[in-house]
Amino acid sequence: METELATWHFVVAGIAFALFGVLAHVFRAVFNLFPDKLSDTPAVNILVSDGYSWGDHLWGVEYDDAGYYRLDSLRNLRLSVVFTVLGGLGAMVLVDGAALGIATLIDVGISGLVDLFWRRLAELTG
Repeated sequence: METELATWHFVVAGIAFALFGVLAHVFRAVFNLFPDKLSDTPAVNILVSDGYSWGDHLWGVEYDDAGYYRLDSLRNLRLSVVFTVLGGLGAMVLVDGAALGIATLIDVGISGLVDLFWRRLAELTG
């Protein structure tokens, strides 16, 4: 089966990248053992902390009073989702063969789900 690249592949991939962005946001907030922001000075935080970068300072990522990445921040969630979607779709457009590879993964995944549905339905009826 040869896969043709279509617009709906980009839509499905964008939704998948958005879900990856949500997961990245949750993982960064929940599984962070040490605080990212150690002081009020950005230069000190960037030099000393592993989890704080110029991008965090530039985009205004929100941290709580203890210096941990905020899980309940809609701004952090939006930044994570936007960067993941733009990065993923940008890679699909700019990297040769990436869009066709992701389209193939989407097609194989959908056909696998459809086959699983019909198999389960056949098991229930017979």
